[in-house]
Amino acid sequence: MRNIVFANPEFFYGFLIIIPIIVWYIIKDKKSHASIQISSLRAFDKVPKTYKFYLRHLLFAFRIIIIALLITILAKPQTTNNWEDKIAEGIDIVIALDVSSSMLARDFTPNRLEASKDVAVEFISGRENDRIGLVIFSGESFTQCPLTTDHTVLINLFNDIKQGMIEDGTAIGMGLANSVNRLKQSEAISKVIILLTDGVNNMGAIDPITAAQIADKFGIRVYTVGVGRNGYAPYPVQTMFGIQYQNMEVKIDEETLKKIAEITDGEYFRATNNKKLKQIYKEIDKLEKSKIEVKKYSSKNEEYLPFAIVVAVLLLFEIIVKNTILRSIP
Repeated sequence: MRNIVFANPEFFYGFLIIIPIIVWYIIKDKKSHASIQISSLRAFDKVPKTYKFYLRHLLFAFRIIIIALLITILAKPQTTNNWEDKIAEGIDIVIALDVSSSMLARDFTPNRLEASKDVAVEFISGRENDRIGLVIFSGESFTQCPLTTDHTVLINLFNDIKQGMIEDGTAIGMGLANSVNRLKQSEAISKVIILLTDGVNNMGAIDPITAAQIADKFGIRVYTVGVGRNGYAPYPVQTMFGIQYQNMEVKIDEETLKKIAEITDGEYFRATNNKKLKQIYKEIDKLEKSKIEVKKYSSKNEEYLPFAIVVAVLLLFEIIVKNTILRSIP
């Protein structure tokens, strides 16, 4: 019961009702005694008082205590531990995800973008102590989520990603540079970027190789993933009859992606289907871990049960006493 707090302390104003109840009881008690007119009370002075005389207010005391305990229960007593800094094993990771229109190709199930999201969410769920961030890029790039250990929020932001959120295109260099910007202040021993794309850099003010060299300067490893099967894949194309899928050649700049991985001491992977993409994340999951500081939020436990048990015991005890020791005759 240490560090006890109350979620609804305003209910303690209910204690004020106890005062008029006590006043009412005292007034009623004075008027409830039977009276008889006699010439003298001296004959009763030496009559011993029984235990019932001393216990006559016991039932009322029980009711006052029960009311007080019920008010305390309504105030929701809780125990909580103070927030504390916890040293945990983990690494800092930024996932840079291509959200260009070509990620809607259906050589993955249901398409490249949704498959990448699903596998990434599974990966995040297994990295409890890691700080993970999310950068998305297409024709431009922005940070969807900074580094965080709150993976619930991160996963929700992942689920909100849709193609068309930003200008279409493939600015690999911008996506990589934005990810580096999120990691450059990190003090973790291991700083990693997982870069997923299915195209060739064709937009952005920063060249992918230049961004890789900057990453290397900050000690950041980049694991590049080319998403898309070899040959041709069904792409969505807008026609006069609506969106239709046409087989188009898969163009991934593997040479550049390999170069990025080589410069940053990372590794290049090619994901040609959902299963292969999962295997890639499993390999990345085996990365070294470093110690990071995590703010551990306090957990609260409801502590009303001891008070409820006392209320139940007092009610039972009152019933027994009222119908035995202090039983009144009508």
